[in-house]
Amino acid sequence: MCIRDRSTGEPTAPTSPARGSAATREIMSNTTLDIKKKLVAKSERVKSLDLHPTEPWVLGGLYSGQVWTWNYETQEVVKQFEVSESPVRFVRYIARKQWFAAGSDDWHVYIINYNTSERIKAFEAHGDYIRSLDIHPTLPYILSSSDDMSIKLWDWSKNWQTTQLFEGHSHYVMMVVFNPKDTNTFASASLDSTVKIWGLGSPVAHFSLEGHTKGVNCVAFYMGGDRPFLVSGADDRTAKIWDYQTKKCVATLEGHTNNVSAVAFHPELPMIITGSEDGYMRLWNSSTYKLENSTAYGMERVWTVAVMKGFNGVAVGFDHGCVVLKMGGDMPIASMDNGGKIVWATGNEVQTVNIRQPGNSTDTVDGERLMLSTKELGTCDNMYINTLAHNNNGRFVAVCGDGEYTIYTPLKWRNAAYGQGVGFAWSFKDEYAVHQANGKIQIFNKSFKQRHEFTPHTSTEKLFGGALIALRARDSLTFYDWDQAATICCLEEIVPNNIFWSDEGDYCAVACEHIFYVLKYNMQAVQTHFANNGSATDGVADAFEVLHEIPEKVMTGQWVGDSFIYTSGIGRLNHLVGKEVVTIAHLERPMFLLGYISKENRLYLIDKDHSIVSFTLLLAVVEFQTAVLRGELELAMEECLPQIPQEHFDRLARFLESQEHICEALSLARDVDHRFDLAIMLGDLDVAKGIAEEAKQESKWMQLSELALANYDMELAEQCMEQCGDRSGLLLLHSTTGDAEGIQRLAVDPHEDTNVRFFSLFLTQQLEECLDLLIESKRISEAAMFARTYLPSKMSDVLALWTDELKVTNQKAADALADPLRFPNLFGTEENIASGLAAEQFLAKVRTKLPEAGSYMQIKEGLFEDPRELLLSAGVSALPPAPEPEPEPE
Repeated sequence: MCIRDRSTGEPTAPTSPARGSAATREIMSNTTLDIKKKLVAKSERVKSLDLHPTEPWVLGGLYSGQVWTWNYETQEVVKQFEVSESPVRFVRYIARKQWFAAGSDDWHVYIINYNTSERIKAFEAHGDYIRSLDIHPTLPYILSSSDDMSIKLWDWSKNWQTTQLFEGHSHYVMMVVFNPKDTNTFASASLDSTVKIWGLGSPVAHFSLEGHTKGVNCVAFYMGGDRPFLVSGADDRTAKIWDYQTKKCVATLEGHTNNVSAVAFHPELPMIITGSEDGYMRLWNSSTYKLENSTAYGMERVWTVAVMKGFNGVAVGFDHGCVVLKMGGDMPIASMDNGGKIVWATGNEVQTVNIRQPGNSTDTVDGERLMLSTKELGTCDNMYINTLAHNNNGRFVAVCGDGEYTIYTPLKWRNAAYGQGVGFAWSFKDEYAVHQANGKIQIFNKSFKQRHEFTPHTSTEKLFGGALIALRARDSLTFYDWDQAATICCLEEIVPNNIFWSDEGDYCAVACEHIFYVLKYNMQAVQTHFANNGSATDGVADAFEVLHEIPEKVMTGQWVGDSFIYTSGIGRLNHLVGKEVVTIAHLERPMFLLGYISKENRLYLIDKDHSIVSFTLLLAVVEFQTAVLRGELELAMEECLPQIPQEHFDRLARFLESQEHICEALSLARDVDHRFDLAIMLGDLDVAKGIAEEAKQESKWMQLSELALANYDMELAEQCMEQCGDRSGLLLLHSTTGDAEGIQRLAVDPHEDTNVRFFSLFLTQQLEECLDLLIESKRISEAAMFARTYLPSKMSDVLALWTDELKVTNQKAADALADPLRFPNLFGTEENIASGLAAEQFLAKVRTKLPEAGSYMQIKEGLFEDPRELLLSAGVSALPPAPEPEPEPE
């Protein structure tokens, strides 16, 4: 397959950019914007890409004539469409119709349902290659541009009629795009080196933007704010930013070494994206127009980029596939002061909201989104904001990004101070530290005047504030004091993502990637060390004590008193009290902690879309738990507990249980199941019985019966077993206590436990009833063996039943059964059969009265004697001889 030269129309071979062998090569990265690959897919040359507005799909038009759909979340190909035998140069989703449109070199436009693969329409749109398509956001219109130097407007509600023809370019029209701010206008890019602005009501262009020295390949509008800008990319290896109201070029982006083939203003980030046939995608700051990042992915030339509102990423098409990148994380850049005023940033735009609005304080439901009205504060025109934080008293907000920081007043968004710095951190006393690009740390006082500067012992990767200055190096964490920048402590092999200090500065949580540590800061030891002229560089012994090590990822956190509240990496809002982790709520989506308002007893969280929710956390509950952990249980029960509403008692009961204060937990618990479990743990039979009678649950009676047996309360154990229907337990209980009446009740009570009934009948010597029960239960073979052993006079009757049962399945086995009474010669002598029958009659008289359990020692020897010997010793004669035997069965 060959490429036609766009200036001469002759075929030409593709040229490859000169690069290193690495699959991904990053030339420079001034921004701290996190860039991650979501999809890397190999394919034929990708000429065009589009992102689906609701599904995680990217649509790709290939030079092979196919259209592919990838899922960038699962990294799988969703569908492949055979569209044309010629290259497909442009694709666009029409999501409201579940279609996509494709323009091909065969001069046709194809409309296909991407769910059913049905070809809705195919028509010849131009007399040459179709270079570009765009979809009107609300009307049933499609724009197309072609190498025939024309632009056409198509209306699918009028059977795909051409409703307008736009002419005026003198070379190939490479791209058309609707203006998102005024959808009655659109822009076009042409190899005649111009960008033209058109209106749907006129076939003639309103005006042209001239400035490129070679053909223009691509054009895109700015979608945010009020700036009337567009960007164009050309074969002169530049991209130009235009103000289409003044018709002037605002800036020229230089740096590519080959034709610029794709451009876009990112709708979510303050970035301009350019792609080139040099193989690189470049990111430019849309405010300062500085180059922020330049990356190649080893797939040869870049042909297309796609962005979408609501998606912090970009799709890039190359000669050998496509890449979908996610830029930035899910964590919003937001901060809340102690009064509930929130400031957040999106790109370089800043908004504020106050959670103390009418209707949000009295009827707030945990986890429900707060309906709040936002207010525009302003912008930071010269930076992409990476961090934003209030100082301790909430009077100032510091923003940091692009190697600079600015301190604003949050009410009027007025500049109070600014400077250079790659990191920023506040102290508890409203001083602040700045990490300079040269590695030095500068400390400023409340008046924004620098008062100290020092060079850390190791190269600093990140700066943290709070009670101390903390500097993270590649494999360690070092703490310095704010007054003299003296070294307090160095923790080896601790590389935190964040550090959270308690309000008093005596505790801190050091959050690493998959674990966090709770440290206690010994301020008295540090003060004593320096009072005694201790070293300012060697650290302070016993400055920190490691209290807890919790194997969980902390996303955001805050101390409330001596308790640590945090959102975890697995979507939970947790409360750490001592070493115990209590889950406050399971979060349905990633949420990030803003802060705690003590007057309202509520925690506030925010998501990436700036939706705010809250959860109740009583300060009195925190104080109660803290007192218990300090060993002041009596103080907690007497002074803290009266301030806590009873609806929180169950939670406190579980906390007390975890601290092994079971008795106090039982006194607070209101949940029936929990109270019962606590009563069982305490061995309180009376309380447990009362709860079981109230709950009427078999499981509780079963647990209580076990506890009663362990406490030798046989009467209660029997009552519990009867309530829960534990027949096996009752049999064991009655047999071990020698309760014949109880066993007799089990034998006659109507229940479905055949085994218990059988053993109850057997233990009370009701042999005939045992045999009847076996027959009734269809256990005929067992009944025959039982009769052979204990009731030989019944053998013939049972054997007849067994024979009838076997005839149904196995006649031969039925014929093989022999009746001992009819064929005594098969079972020994006639005297044996006769003596067995006589013994049966004798024992029937003997068992009319059951012996007392207490007489076991006197009668135990006789229990194991042969009943026939007992018969002879009693002077009973044998029965008459058996009748003549019948012939043996075959």
